[in-house]
Amino acid sequence: MAELQLSDKSAAISPVGPSLWQNVWVRRVVILLLIGAVWQATALWQNNPIMLPSLTDTFAALINGLAREGLVSAIAASLTTLIKGYVLSVLIALVLVALATTNDFLRETLQTLTAMFNPLPAIALLPLALLWFGLGEASLLFVIAHSVVWPFALAALTGFQSVPETQRMVGRNIGLTGFAYVWQILIPSALPSLISGLKIAWAFAWRTLIAAELIFGVTATSGGLGWYIFRNRNELYTDKVFAGLAVVILIGLVVELVIFKTLEQRTIRRWGMQR
Repeated sequence: MAELQLSDKSAAISPVGPSLWQNVWVRRVVILLLIGAVWQATALWQNNPIMLPSLTDTFAALINGLAREGLVSAIAASLTTLIKGYVLSVLIALVLVALATTNDFLRETLQTLTAMFNPLPAIALLPLALLWFGLGEASLLFVIAHSVVWPFALAALTGFQSVPETQRMVGRNIGLTGFAYVWQILIPSALPSLISGLKIAWAFAWRTLIAAELIFGVTATSGGLGWYIFRNRNELYTDKVFAGLAVVILIGLVVELVIFKTLEQRTIRRWGMQR
């Protein structure tokens, strides 16, 4: 009887562990804790805060930067510029892809432009951006647009081309043409590719923005996260440099796990288009 009661208790308790571990947030937190422990141990063993500050020193620098050293304004400046450039670039790419789906010549043109410009690093165009638009936000928007338009256009065009012919015929039979055809038939069918393209374009845009800000900031008078990192590197405040890098990473994690995961769960996973 005692063994039976013990087995019943084990059966009641055992699902808790696996179900908790299946939560993506729990797994990510465990991974971050392991990375933090290795970081702290390595920094203490090396004992050189200029080369590698400890996790506790970096956390203190992060709190101090948020409270008194303009890190909040730097984050706001970077995100404002990023959102402007990202939204504008996605809209431009969607227009290009929509036009490409209506004409074979336009499709070949877009494929040629994508093959030409997609491998070209956006940061390589920064000298031209400075020459054409000057030291300001317009230059950042230009390089962000280059980093977003081509990979997202490639993903969107690939997704549109993979739409089954039966769905295309349904759209034509009910009289859909032009942008109505794209909006009601192609976009819902190609949504997995579109969301994947949005994620890739976001990563490219975020990296490009930080790299560009490392050189000249957001405007001539104020700087973003990249400029915050660069300025503290020049002054050998390595803990503040790591604090800025930590903010870049955390923002990337939040966008990935909150925005894109929520979008996927409420659309393509809910509709059975993705596991």
